[in-house]
Amino acid sequence: MPVIGLVGNGGAMAAAGRRAAAAALAAVLMVVTGCTGGDPTLRAGADGFRPGAEGIGDPYFPRYGNGGYDVAHYRLELRYDPDTDRLTGVATITATASQDLSRFNLDLAGLTVRSVQVDGVEARHERDGDELVITPAKGLPRQTRFTTRIDYEGVPEPLISGDFGAGGFMATPDGAIALGQPESASTWFPVNDHPSDKATYDIEITVPEGKSALSNGVPQGTRTVDGWTTWRWSEPEPMASYLATLVIGDYRVRTGEHRGRPMVTAVASGLAANAAAEASLARTGEIADFLADRFGPYPFAAYGGIVVSDDRIRYALETQSRPVYSPVFFRSGPNDGVVAHELAHQWFGNSVSIRRWADLWLNEGFATYAEWLWAEHDGGEPVSETFTREYAATDWSQPALDPGRAGIFSRAVYKRGALAVHALRLAVGDELFFRILRTWTAERRASNAVTSDLVSVAERVSGQRLGPLFDTWLTGTTAPPVPSR
Repeated sequence: MPVIGLVGNGGAMAAAGRRAAAAALAAVLMVVTGCTGGDPTLRAGADGFRPGAEGIGDPYFPRYGNGGYDVAHYRLELRYDPDTDRLTGVATITATASQDLSRFNLDLAGLTVRSVQVDGVEARHERDGDELVITPAKGLPRQTRFTTRIDYEGVPEPLISGDFGAGGFMATPDGAIALGQPESASTWFPVNDHPSDKATYDIEITVPEGKSALSNGVPQGTRTVDGWTTWRWSEPEPMASYLATLVIGDYRVRTGEHRGRPMVTAVASGLAANAAAEASLARTGEIADFLADRFGPYPFAAYGGIVVSDDRIRYALETQSRPVYSPVFFRSGPNDGVVAHELAHQWFGNSVSIRRWADLWLNEGFATYAEWLWAEHDGGEPVSETFTREYAATDWSQPALDPGRAGIFSRAVYKRGALAVHALRLAVGDELFFRILRTWTAERRASNAVTSDLVSVAERVSGQRLGPLFDTWLTGTTAPPVPSR
C-alpha cells in the first residue's frame, strides 16, 4: 500500500488506538502462552469446553481477530441504500473449532445484530464494544466444522485511530467505499479480523439500479428486480480480511479478459483525472505479466483495479485481485508505478500474507522493489541508480522489520525493505535471486509467513548463510556495506 508522502498516519486505517493496554496484555498471555490467567470467564468448564480468546494475540494488535476457530469461508448478502446510508446484511461464516469451544467472538463495529444461529440453532449473542460474543446452544468440539449465520443492519461508520486516521466503511455522495489497513472489514461484516485467518469469499451487494457495486474476485453476474441490482462476486483463493473491499457508486466499469481470466476495471465517473487513471489501469495486464515473469504465476482468478474520486482516501490498497487507488495518484498524469506496486502485492501480501504485523516489510519492501523493477523495464531509472539514491537517503536508525505499531507504514518499512531486497540480489546474483522469489511465492502460496521463513527459503535455495545479511539490512542501526560479487 503506497501512501502519499509515505507518512505513517497518512493512509492506513485502523481503530487500534481505542484498545486498552491491559486488555492487550491479557490477550497476548492468553493466546501466545495458552494460559487463561485469572479471568474465570476464560477457564475451561467441567466438560473441558472453554471460550475462544478475545484476540489472536498479535504483538502489535493483541485484540485483532479472535481465537478458538479458523474461518474457511464468508458468504455475505448485503443491501445498501445510498439515500439513507443504511446497510442490511446476512453473513454466513463457515469455520472449524481449533479447541473445545464453549463460545467465540467475531469483530463487528457499530452495527446492530438481529439474530445469530450456529448450525441452524438460535445462539445467544451480546456485544462487548466492537466484539460480538456468541454462545452456541451446545459446545463445539475441537475439529468440528460449524456454520454461523448472523443477520445485522445499521449505518456503518469508519473506525478512528490516533495512529492511522479513519478508515473502513465510508459513505460518499454517490455510494460508499469500504477500505483500510490494518483493519476495516469489521465496519461492514462480522469477521475474524486478522490476516493470519484467511478465508474464501462470496459477496452479493444489492444497490439501486444504475449504481455499480464492486468487490473482489471473479464477477458472477448481476440481476435487477424492482429497481435494485444485485452484483455478485466470488474470491476462490484465501484472502486476508483487510483485503476485502466494497466500492459503490457511479463508475465507468470495463470488463474483459486477460490470459483467460476476467479483467474488471472501474474509474469514478466524475473523476477529473479520468483519462490518466484509465490509461494507467489499461496497463494492468501488461504489468502483471512482467511481474509474473519474475515472481512466478499470477496467483488469483481475476485481474483489475478501481480508481475512486474521494479525496479522503490518499493511498492505494492492494485489495485482492482488484486494487483500489486514490485519485491523487493520477492528477499529474498516468502513474504506472503505483499500479506495479499494488499488483506486486498480489504475490507479496495477498497470496503470501504476513502472520503478524511486525513483518509488514515482507509486503511493502517487495512491492516497492517491484516499482523499481518496472521503472527500469519501462525505460526509467535503472534499479542500481534507485538503490544508490535510496541508500544515501535512508535513516538507518529506523528498522524495516519490527518497526513498532505506529511505524508499520513508515518509510523504513517501504524503502529500507526494498533496499534489503536488492542487497539480497547483490549477494546471491540474479539467477539465484529470482529463483528464491519464485520458490517463496510457490511454496508459501495462499498461506502466511514471517521473516524467518523467507530467510530459510533464501538460504536453502542459495546454499548460503544469509541470516546476518537480513539482520543488517532490516534492523542494523548503521549503514551496511553493499554486497559485491
